Amino acid sequence: MNRLERLVRIDRLLQQQRPVPMRRFIAELGASRSTITRDFEYLRDFLDAPIVYDADANGHHYDPEADRFELPGLWFNQSELYALLATEQLLEAAQPGLLAPYFGPLKARIRKLLGQAGVSAETLGQRIRLLDHGRRDLDSQAFGTIAEAVLSRRVLDIDYHGRAADRRSDRTVHPQRLAHYRANWYLLAHCESAGDLRLFSLDRIRSATLRSETAQEVAPKVVDRWLGASFGIFTGTAYAWAMLRFSASAARWVAEERWHPDQIGVWLGDAYELQVPYADATELVMEILRYGPDVEVVGPPDLRARVAERLREAAAIY
Repeated sequence: MNRLERLVRIDRLLQQQRPVPMRRFIAELGASRSTITRDFEYLRDFLDAPIVYDADANGHHYDPEADRFELPGLWFNQSELYALLATEQLLEAAQPGLLAPYFGPLKARIRKLLGQAGVSAETLGQRIRLLDHGRRDLDSQAFGTIAEAVLSRRVLDIDYHGRAADRRSDRTVHPQRLAHYRANWYLLAHCESAGDLRLFSLDRIRSATLRSETAQEVAPKVVDRWLGASFGIFTGTAYAWAMLRFSASAARWVAEERWHPDQIGVWLGDAYELQVPYADATELVMEILRYGPDVEVVGPPDLRARVAERLREAAAIY
């Protein structure tokens, strides 16, 4: 138990109505008398804790005549401090600079607290890594504007260059959600020109301007259904179920994967059959192709034909 944890435990014991004998502090904290005495001195000298000794009861407690004492700020144990730093690193890797102005001072304080506990916070960066292969570069200013629009429920004007159609367009959108998926960011918004929900890849947004109008809010259930009804990020209401049969060599791994919350998996001897709902086959086809000859699209026929055509095109260049 480090010093921070001991101080929290000591404070809880001293909050009791009756004086607490030293033997109880020693038993509950697993520390020596001299260590606990130094902790008492630290609480008195640096935090102005009104700790008094009751000779008749042979124990310590907070002075009942003093103002109520509380430990200042937020107190975390060593594991919680490491978890906070790890979270910051994950967020920084997901979007560099996003929280730096806000988390910087807190990170410095956490590192100082860990140093007082006799551990090194520097080991965190060496031992934990987020591998973000495939992350697309974003305009940090545009990202900040979009995030503000989502959180403050404001209308956005965006200059968007769609990847599929390869053309730019000016859109007025009502932001609903920011989604981070496979190392990239997406904005789900109600688009005025489309008259419906649309998903925008943030790396394709060339500029974003915040407007003063309050954004139209789509019911959370509708948003959740739109984002989670089918496979992958190309979402919407699922209209078909893909039936995929994996070979024995791939089956044992696929059977442990979660492609969709509503997926259905069945063992067929050594093979494994997976069924997933989808609305747009674009990403699903890419995922199927990743398994090469270890997967067969059993149905629907149009999905099977689409995958077969892509495989023929791929084989033709070799």
